[in-house]
Amino acid sequence: MAPFGIYVHWPFCLSKCPYCDFNSHVRDRVDQDRWRRAMLSEIDHTANDWDGGQVTSIFFGGGTPSLMPPETVAAIIEQIDRCWGLAEDVEITAEANPTSVESARFSALQEAGVNRVSLGVQAFDDQVLSFLGRGHSAKEAIDAIEIAAAHFGRYSFDLIYARPGQTLSAWHQELDRALALAGSHLSLYQLTIERGTPFYGLWRQGRLAPLDDDEAAEMFEATQARLSDAGLPAYEISNHAAPGAECRHNLLYWQYGNYAGIGPGAHARLEKEGGKFAVKRRKLPERWLQMVEQEGHGTRHAEALDRDERLAELVLMGLRTRDGIPHERFLSEAGKPLEECLNIETFQTYLELDLIENDQGVLRTTAAGRSRLNSIVDGLLT
Repeated sequence: MAPFGIYVHWPFCLSKCPYCDFNSHVRDRVDQDRWRRAMLSEIDHTANDWDGGQVTSIFFGGGTPSLMPPETVAAIIEQIDRCWGLAEDVEITAEANPTSVESARFSALQEAGVNRVSLGVQAFDDQVLSFLGRGHSAKEAIDAIEIAAAHFGRYSFDLIYARPGQTLSAWHQELDRALALAGSHLSLYQLTIERGTPFYGLWRQGRLAPLDDDEAAEMFEATQARLSDAGLPAYEISNHAAPGAECRHNLLYWQYGNYAGIGPGAHARLEKEGGKFAVKRRKLPERWLQMVEQEGHGTRHAEALDRDERLAELVLMGLRTRDGIPHERFLSEAGKPLEECLNIETFQTYLELDLIENDQGVLRTTAAGRSRLNSIVDGLLT
């Protein structure tokens, strides 16, 4: 059975972090009944439009989906099961912030059907957490991790590194604490300054200075080595797991599989008769809600991707991962063999520089290549 996942976007947060460019919003009041009905309606519409077989993963993202009422989480899972059926070993993940975590809430999410959580910890230093605009303390983060470990067999948490002024020595100390608390999965992201965020405005004003590229690259390489030695090698640029503990839902994205998106701004990639379709929902929560109530769905656009678009997405996503791209995927997505899809002169150069590998019918980036992913993808597709 080919993997098929459902992404559910809950767009609301208690506050907006200054580095965040996700589709997240702060609202004084949310009509939970209306939102539950709308989510269920869009699931029905999607199921009527596309039958993907059994669902192998569900991911509640946001926003802060742990703020959803557990009965809404349960209703969404039940509706997905009615529409498609759930695989026996379905992975159901919910993102959570430490400020929204308590034992009773995790118990309720577990009863609703969630079997994996991902915590937005971001740092173990109160001063850094304040800089990042987080609403929790380091102690609350540690407490939340311990609660997650007590309730779920699979849990993960995120950290942000390569922060302004951060040293490699300080990052190693933070990794010591992370590894002492980690289960079988960690997500470690370099701070990026995204257009439209408060951090971007500070950077433009000269009031925020990111680490330079050499310092950030040194931290990246040290992170890869440290986590690999700890038994949590990178299976994607920023994600580390013990063998078999990878997030199966996120692997769907990186392996360019089929997934549906429910909720404001959610994306989908669905293979059906006529090609592979890209679907995007309305982004503004109120506009999405109004559209669903009027039409049964909040689709902004749905269009078939051409071969060049499919090739670009396949390469961009697949080269993020340790496992890379099997050669047959170039035929299935672009209709041409690898040699006709890529710039062969650049391809040979990257091989000689040990930035990519091409053996046993698989194209992949090396660790050095993954740290230069954007330029490698551009070069291969030019």
